[in-house]
Amino acid sequence: MSTFNTQDGTQIYYKDWGTGKPVLFSHGWPLDADMWDSQMNFLAERGYRVIAFDRRGFGRSEQPWEGYNYDTFASDINDLIQHLDLTDVTLVGFSMGGGDVSRYIGRYGSERINALVLLGAVTPIFGQTEDHPQGVEQSVFAGIRDGLRKDRAQFISDFSTPFYGTNAGQTVSEGVLTQTLNIALLASLKGTIDCVTAFSETDFRGDMAKIDVPTLVIHGSNDQIVPFEATGKLAAEMIAGSTLKVYDNAPHGFAVTHQDQLNQDLLAFLQR
Repeated sequence: MSTFNTQDGTQIYYKDWGTGKPVLFSHGWPLDADMWDSQMNFLAERGYRVIAFDRRGFGRSEQPWEGYNYDTFASDINDLIQHLDLTDVTLVGFSMGGGDVSRYIGRYGSERINALVLLGAVTPIFGQTEDHPQGVEQSVFAGIRDGLRKDRAQFISDFSTPFYGTNAGQTVSEGVLTQTLNIALLASLKGTIDCVTAFSETDFRGDMAKIDVPTLVIHGSNDQIVPFEATGKLAAEMIAGSTLKVYDNAPHGFAVTHQDQLNQDLLAFLQR
C-alpha cells in the first residue's frame, strides 16, 4: 500500500492514479478515499493524476488517539503534498473535507495550488454560534456523538437515509448502502466521534478570506446534512470570484446520486 508518515508519525494511506495535472481529493465523514473512485477513475482516464487519502483514523490509515482537529488535518495534507512534491494542484474537498482543504490554504497558502473545489462543504461555519444563528444547533451534534457511542453500526445505517436523500425521492443501490456502512466501520470510533466536534465547532471564515485561487462551489439544494443556505451559499459569497452550482433537489451524497453530473462539472472546471 502507498503510505506516508505525517509530522507526528501517523501513517496515512493514499491512492495515486494516472498522470498529468494533479487533483487531490479529501473525503467526507465518516468515509474514506474510496468515496472518490468514480471521480478519480473518470478523471484519470482523461489525462489527470488523481490522489486521494484516508484521513487519519479512517479507512486504511493509522488510528491515533489524538489529532482530530483541522490544524492537524491541514498539516497532514501539507505533508502529503510535500511527500509527492505536488505543484499546480486542484484541491477537492467534500463535506468535512472542504474544511481541511480550506484550512490548508489558510495556513500554507496557494503557492502549490491551482484551484479549489468545495462540494457540500461545511465551510465557512457549520454549527450554530451567536454570529451564525442559521447554523445547525449544537444539540444535533451531541445527539450524533451519543448515537455513535451507543450503536455506531445502526446509527451509520440510519444516517445513510438523509445522507443520500432516499427519504426525499433519491435512489441508491443496496450495494452503495452496504459499502457506505463497511467504510464507516473501518474507522476509529474515537476519530469518528472527535471529527463530529471538529466539523461542528471549527470556524473557517478566516480561511475563506485567504482563498485566492479559482474556486468552484457545488451544493445540493436538498442537503439534509449540511444545509446549503448556512454553508455553501455563504462560502461562495465569501470567496472572491468563485463559481456556484446548485444541484436541484440533490442530497448531501450527490457524488453518488449525481455522479455523472459531478464528473462532467469537475472535468469542465479543470479544463477551464
